Amino acid sequence: MSISRDQVRDVAHLSRLEMNDDELDRFTVQLQAILDYASKLDALDISGVEPTSHAVPVANVLREDRARPSLPVEAALDQAPEPQGPFFTVPRIIDEGEGH
Repeated sequence: MSISRDQVRDVAHLSRLEMNDDELDRFTVQLQAILDYASKLDALDISGVEPTSHAVPVANVLREDRARPSLPVEAALDQAPEPQGPFFTVPRIIDEGEGH
C-alpha cells in the first residue's frame, strides 16, 4: 500500500493541522515507511493463532466485585460548606438565560 502527498494533505486537513510543503513531504515519507513496515505482517502465517491469545499468561488483577457498606451520607457531608439535606451545594455555572 502506498500513500500519496495529496492523501497526507487530506488527512492533515481533516485533523485541522496546517502543514507546509516540507512537512507534507517529510510526513509522506514517514507514513509510507510505517505502512511498509505494517505490510510485513501480511507475510506471517497466523492460521493457528487464536485472536485473543497472548505471549504471556494474562490474569485479571482487579479485586472481586462485591457489595460492601459505603460512606454514610452524614460523614460524606460533614466537611461540606453548605449541604442541603442529603446533597452537596455547588455554585451555579450556567446562567438560566444562556443558550435559550
